[in-house]
Amino acid sequence: MILDITPLRKYRDYRLLYTGQLVSLFGSMVTTVAVPVQVYNLTQSSLMVGLLGTVQLVPLFIFALLGGAYADSMDRRRLLVISEILLALGSAALMINALIAHPSVILIFVVTAAMSALNGFHRPALDALTPRLVERQDLRAVAALGSLRFSISSIVGPALGGFLIWKLGMASTYAIDVVSFVVSLIALASIRSMPEKEKSKASLGSIAEGMRYAISRPELIGTYLVDMIAMTFAMPMALFPAMAEGWGGPVAVGWLYSAMPIGALLATLFSGWTSKIDRHGVYVVIGAATWGVAIIGLGLSHSLTAALVFLAIAGAGDNISVIFRSAIWNETIPSELRGRLSGVEMISYLSGPMLGNTRAGWVASISSNGFSIVSGGIICLAGVLVCIPLLPKFWKYHRVA
Repeated sequence: MILDITPLRKYRDYRLLYTGQLVSLFGSMVTTVAVPVQVYNLTQSSLMVGLLGTVQLVPLFIFALLGGAYADSMDRRRLLVISEILLALGSAALMINALIAHPSVILIFVVTAAMSALNGFHRPALDALTPRLVERQDLRAVAALGSLRFSISSIVGPALGGFLIWKLGMASTYAIDVVSFVVSLIALASIRSMPEKEKSKASLGSIAEGMRYAISRPELIGTYLVDMIAMTFAMPMALFPAMAEGWGGPVAVGWLYSAMPIGALLATLFSGWTSKIDRHGVYVVIGAATWGVAIIGLGLSHSLTAALVFLAIAGAGDNISVIFRSAIWNETIPSELRGRLSGVEMISYLSGPMLGNTRAGWVASISSNGFSIVSGGIICLAGVLVCIPLLPKFWKYHRVA
């Protein structure tokens, strides 16, 4: 039942990659809190916080597909290094902006949009590189470890981010992210050179090839659709700064951002049972439905404690969905298509939360935080359940032996 850490013991290069990305993700999560809090402080508008997702969405759509094609056509480690250098410069720009007397909201939107574009190259390269560092039988353990990395970073990063904002200000918070990228770059430089066996020239044709493969696999379509529905209609994070005003300000914001990852971490630590499950599609749906129910509970909460409990349950449900979605991706996608399919997956994985935050901010602006969250949770639950009859092959999917 306990987490399998065999890949970390067994593979040196995977251990280096994992450690570097853990530190980098930690810094990015600090910035994840700082950006919406700074925008809310400057504008006093949840709608403006939600619009951050909309601004990041367009470059994500464009560059995730392009980044996936490049991840299949060039050295994936080199692409990671270039991406992280540029992302570090983006965090440095946010730090400098925070130091001036009157920080620019427009600059925050521009820089975060540019960083979203860069993530379109970073994420596919990382996802395509990772399976090449381990053997096939360890892929599910790698999926759980990836979830653990995200959970730890998402817990400590936002909590520290809220504390740093309160004690030291925005500039120090962004500086943490810059330093984290330096550590990750050192780890990447230490990985042994690994020439790619499969190469395909980055082009519109190669992107179309990846799209055709994704469309041809109903089990992949199911993972994309369920996640999009859950995140688009039930993502509450844009409302955290406003919700926290009555519960303790910046420190409460940090806890709200950390609560879901705490639930995800607990689910990950006891994820050993997932290796015995054959019906992956079923558990993707169960995890997403749990998320929807917990978000309804969040919208009905009247205290910080209750909100944190429901967010933790939501995080646990989402984590179960993530583990089984990752297993389906790793078991069904050929190595030569991993970069391009990672780009497709990235669009589904990240566009949902971006659209969801915009929806949450807009609905809250014309009604209330509670109505925005509860209505989204209800729509999420209904939409996820509808996927069962719509995608029977996804629902019946069994793991590959």
